[in-house]
Amino acid sequence: METTNTISLTNSTVPTKYWHKLEDGRVQCDLCPRFCKLHEGQRGLCFVRANEGGGIVLTTYGRSSGYCIDPIEKKPLNHFLPGTPVLSFGTAGCNLACKYCQNWDISKSREMDTLADQAWPDTIARAARALGCRSVAYTYNDPVIFHEYAIDVAKACHGEGIKSVAVTAGYVCPEPRAEFYQHMDAANVDLKAFTEEFYHKLTGAHLQPVLDTIKYIKHETDVWLELTTLLIPGKNDSDQELEEMTKWVVENLGPDVPLHFTAFFPSWKMLDIPPTPVETLERARQIAINNGVRYAYTGNVHDKAGQSTYCYRCGQILIGRDGYLLSEWNLAPEGVCNKCGATCAGVFEANPGNWGARRKPVRLMDFS
Repeated sequence: METTNTISLTNSTVPTKYWHKLEDGRVQCDLCPRFCKLHEGQRGLCFVRANEGGGIVLTTYGRSSGYCIDPIEKKPLNHFLPGTPVLSFGTAGCNLACKYCQNWDISKSREMDTLADQAWPDTIARAARALGCRSVAYTYNDPVIFHEYAIDVAKACHGEGIKSVAVTAGYVCPEPRAEFYQHMDAANVDLKAFTEEFYHKLTGAHLQPVLDTIKYIKHETDVWLELTTLLIPGKNDSDQELEEMTKWVVENLGPDVPLHFTAFFPSWKMLDIPPTPVETLERARQIAINNGVRYAYTGNVHDKAGQSTYCYRCGQILIGRDGYLLSEWNLAPEGVCNKCGATCAGVFEANPGNWGARRKPVRLMDFS
């Protein structure tokens, strides 16, 4: 996709490697399937990758829209170090154009002023350790577009014993995808719908590259994977679509990949659509379970039954959740049900974290 915007690049600019020159003098970005073709000084749809000096550069390296300690369940990840705090941050821009974006003030930003905080990778890693966070999450906007920054942060974090979590739409080309997931420990991929029509009309993207990313993560990496679908009334919540999606998950990924069905609230350019009824989420969750998904959840609503983890064999609550607060823990140290011994898929420690439901904004200047 070609754009006509020009930018004033800053000292946060770093060169990238996923691009090539075209015969007409433009440069094509090969990071994601948009393949933006840019003249000198133009930036791609994502806003943060630009043609400077005949090559694609990242213009937001080391700059963030803010840092916050969240419960890991907010990402959402229910089977990855439950109860622990995660240091979350994003940058600006996005490589999708979702008309219903819930973080539109960040992902749709075209203002460098959105990037209020500056921190280099080693600073983020030190801060995460000092703040007691077990992981760092690249979230709020898609880490695909700040590929180089996210990878460098992940490397620094691993040096401090901190894990890395990608919250992503999965819209990325094969070569950069392989490099990116070498450095991630967990990912929640936003499977926005299960029709090409939805992706094309409401996100400006395509479904198949996302499915390819999901299968790649599951079968070609050791990254812990969970999926999220925001259910929008009348758009992607039909029984037929949910049947097809959940059957695809079990057939292509197996029964152990957790699915999160979350509630839509009117936002951005879709203010005329009502919020998702709780009954829709419950229906989606039941369809998933009926089709063999062992761990299906509801989100963005208060629903203890739909947000707790159950043993697929005996039905005991393994991890009770009241919002983001853990209420019960019936996993043995080996990550198995303490009643019947069935293994619960995930990344667990002997005891859960105790961060609770707190959300704590932080500034990183004290860790520089």
